[in-house]
Amino acid sequence: MKISYNWLKSFLDFDLTPEDIANYLTSCGLEVEGIEEFESVKGGLKGLVVGHVLTCEAHPDSDHLHLTTVDVAADRPLNIVCGAPNVAKGQKVVVATIGAKLYQGEESFTIKKSKIRGAESEGMICAEDEIGIGTSHAGIMVLPDEVPVGMPASDYFQIEHDFIFEIGLTPNRSDAISHLGVARDLRAVLVANHENCSSVRHPINASFTSIVTRQKIDIIIENSKDCPRYCGILLENVQVKESPLWLQNRLKAVGVRPINNVVDITQYVMFAIGQPLHAFDADKIKGDKVIIKNLPDETPFITLDGNEIKLSSEDLMVCNAKEGMCIAGVYGGLHSGITAKTKNVFLESAYFNPVAVRRTSKRHGLKTDASFRFERGCNPENSDYALRLAVSMLSKHAESPQLSELIDVYPTVIPPAKINLPYAEVYRIAEKNIDKQTIVEILLNLDMEILSSDEEHLQISVPLSKHDVTRPIDLIEEILRIYGYNNIEISKQLAYPFAAVKQDTRRNWQQNISRYLTHSGFFEVMNNSLTKKSYAEKFTFINKNEAINILNPVSNELNVMRQTLLFSGLENVMRNLNNKNANLCLFEFGKIYSASPDAKKSDEVTARFLEKEQLALFITGKTHEDNWSAKGEKLDFYFLKNAVHNILNLLNIPLQNMEIQSTVALLPYLNVLSYTINGALLVTFGQIHPKVLKYFDCKGELYYAEFELNTLYKQALAKSVCFTPLAQYPEVERDLALVVDKQLNYKILEDIAYKYGSKLLKKVTLFDVYEGAPIAETQKSYALKFVLQHAEKTLTDEEINKAMNKLITAFEKEAGAKLR
Repeated sequence: MKISYNWLKSFLDFDLTPEDIANYLTSCGLEVEGIEEFESVKGGLKGLVVGHVLTCEAHPDSDHLHLTTVDVAADRPLNIVCGAPNVAKGQKVVVATIGAKLYQGEESFTIKKSKIRGAESEGMICAEDEIGIGTSHAGIMVLPDEVPVGMPASDYFQIEHDFIFEIGLTPNRSDAISHLGVARDLRAVLVANHENCSSVRHPINASFTSIVTRQKIDIIIENSKDCPRYCGILLENVQVKESPLWLQNRLKAVGVRPINNVVDITQYVMFAIGQPLHAFDADKIKGDKVIIKNLPDETPFITLDGNEIKLSSEDLMVCNAKEGMCIAGVYGGLHSGITAKTKNVFLESAYFNPVAVRRTSKRHGLKTDASFRFERGCNPENSDYALRLAVSMLSKHAESPQLSELIDVYPTVIPPAKINLPYAEVYRIAEKNIDKQTIVEILLNLDMEILSSDEEHLQISVPLSKHDVTRPIDLIEEILRIYGYNNIEISKQLAYPFAAVKQDTRRNWQQNISRYLTHSGFFEVMNNSLTKKSYAEKFTFINKNEAINILNPVSNELNVMRQTLLFSGLENVMRNLNNKNANLCLFEFGKIYSASPDAKKSDEVTARFLEKEQLALFITGKTHEDNWSAKGEKLDFYFLKNAVHNILNLLNIPLQNMEIQSTVALLPYLNVLSYTINGALLVTFGQIHPKVLKYFDCKGELYYAEFELNTLYKQALAKSVCFTPLAQYPEVERDLALVVDKQLNYKILEDIAYKYGSKLLKKVTLFDVYEGAPIAETQKSYALKFVLQHAEKTLTDEEINKAMNKLITAFEKEAGAKLR
C-alpha cells in the first residue's frame, strides 16, 4: 500500500524526515518496505524558470531560427537561439537554463552552452512536451503576462515533490487502509515517544442543502447480509472536466492515473479516509432504482475494461431495474460509468461484507483498490461521512451541482465491540507495570472510547474500523505496539521448564524414515495442501465428487484441497526437469483430504471431511551423473521396490505377512504393486503412466510409491522388537530351479515355502528368472535359494534332504512346479 508523506502532513503536523517517519511506522506494526521519491513531472523542472523575451530577431544564416535575448532575473539577459515559429518579443516563456536536465521518457539530456549556426545559445525556450507538462510541440509555451520573471517553473506548474512509503499492510489492519488511518497510528506512536506533533485533522464534513428534484433514485437492499449499509446521493448538472493540479498530483503520488473530476474525487476520498465510492451516470440507471442483490449463475456482465465475465449466484451486484451495473465492492460496469457526456451523477457509498467481496474478487481474478479495502473491512460508520466529503469537493470542483437528499439504508446498525480490560492482564502479558495513564492515552489516541474505568479495569468501546480487536488480548497488542516492544526490558532471569514430555513414537518413526531416505540420496519436498481443481477434472482416477473446494481461493491454481500427493510431486519433477535437473529422488510427508460421500451438511466437520497422512516417493533418471570412474545406473522399479522394502524393514514390518497384488495399466500407473495386511492397504508403488506424465510435460520414466502412514504406523506398533542370540551353528544353503506356469507370481512360491517348510527354513530368496529354450513358451524358470539352520546343532545331510524333499513336494502339489 502506498502512503504519501505530503498527504500525511495534511492530516498531521510534524517536523520529522521521511526516514524517521518510516522507522516510527515500522515500530508500530505498519512495516515500511521501501521509500520512493516522487515528482509529478520527472526531474521536478529543476533549473527551469520563467523568462521575458526582450528581443527577437531572425537568424541571418537560417530561415527558421531566431536570435533572442531573455530576461530570467539573473545578472544579465541570456542569449538563446530558438527554432519555434511562435516566439516573439514581449512573451513570458519557460526557459531551461544551462545545467538543467530535460527528460524524454527514460532518457534525459542536459542543457549546455553551445553555438548554433555561429550564434551563441545559453539556454532553451521550451515547448510543453519538452518539459513533460503536455503533449503539444506546435511551438513554445507562452505564459500569462502577470507571471513574475525568474519564478521557478516548478512553482508556477505546482510540481509535487513527495516521498512515498510502500507499506506491507497485513490483512488484519483494516483501520490503516487510508492516509487518515496511518496518520492516527503515527500520531499515537509519536506522542508515546514524546515527539512534537499536532492532533489529527479530519477532512471537512460539509453539510449541504438538497435542491434537486427532477429525478428520484430508490435504493432497495435485497441481500442485507452482504450489504448491511448503502448510502447514495444524486447530483444534477455536474460538469465533468479535468481535476485541479493539486488533486491530480495527490493521485499520481500513490500510483493512480487521474481521469476526470468526478472519478478523481471518489479516488481521493478512498485514499484519504479508506472508504471506496462509486459514481454512476444517473441517466443510465434504468427504472430509477438501485437494487443490491445476487443475479443467477452464468449471468453475463461486461466490466469497465470491456471484458465479459460469467457471474456466480454468490456475487453481490449493484443493479438497476433491469440489469447489473457494478460488481459490489469490486469492479464497475462498462455501461453505467462516468463519461465526458455525463450530466447527472449518482454517488454510492456502502459497507459490503468483507468475505463476500474477497470471494468474488478471487473468483474472477479482479483485484482493485476498492476490493483491497472492502475485503479487509471498511468502517460502516464512514459510509455517509465519505459521501458528504465527496459532495463538498464536487460542489467546489464540478460547478456547484444540485443535490438530492442523502439516502441512507441501514436496516440493522452494527454495534461497536465492548471489551473489559484488566490492568493486571496488561502487566502480565507485557511483564512490565506500564503506567495506567500511558495506557489510557494510547487507547484514546487510537480513537478508542473509554466507557468506564476504575483502579483495576477499563471498559472500552472499539471503533468499527478495528475489526480485529474483539478480545482483551487484542487491546493489549494495540497498547504494546504503540508503547513500543523495544521499551519492554528483557528479563535478566533465564527460566527453562523441564517438562516431562511423552515421546512421540510416530514422530520418531517419521524422522527415522527421513534419515534413511536422505542417506540414500533422496531429497525432501514440502508442498501446499491446496492444488488445482482441473487435475481432478482431467483424470478419472481422482473422484472429483469428493473434492473439497475452497470458498475463498487465493487463486484458480489453489482452489481445492489435494486428494493425492502425486500431482504436487509431479509439479516438483516438472520444475526440476525444466531446470535441467533430470536425476531425481524425492519424498514428501503430507496430508490428503476428501469429502465423505455419505455425510450430511448437518454432520460434524470430522464426519464430513476425511484427512489421511501419506508418504510419497518419486524417482526418475539415474543414480548420479556419469563421470570418469563410473556411469550412473538407471533408476527403475527395482530401485524403488528396494526403498519400499527397506522402509518396511526399518519399522519391523515383515514382508511374509503381506498380500501382494499386481495390476497393469491402472491409472495413474502403467504397472503397479499393492501391499496389504489384513485387507488394509499399506503401500502402492509402480511406474507412472505416460498419459499422466505427458500432461505434466515430464519426459522419460517416473516411478512413484505411496504409503498409507496410518496403516504403516499401526502395523509398526503391533510389532515388538525381540532379541535373538546369534546362532552358534552354521547355515546351510540349497538351490532349486523350478519350472512353473508363466503367469505364476514368485510370491506364491515364497508363501508355499514358508507354509510347508520346517522350522529349519530361515530365508528364501529369488536369484534368477529364465524364459526361453528349452523351456516351453507358456512357462518360465525360477531359481530359488533356501537357507536352513538349526539353533542347537549342526544339520545332517539326512535332515537337510528331508526338509528339501518336503518343499519340492509342496511346490509340485500347490503350484504345479517341476524341477528343472
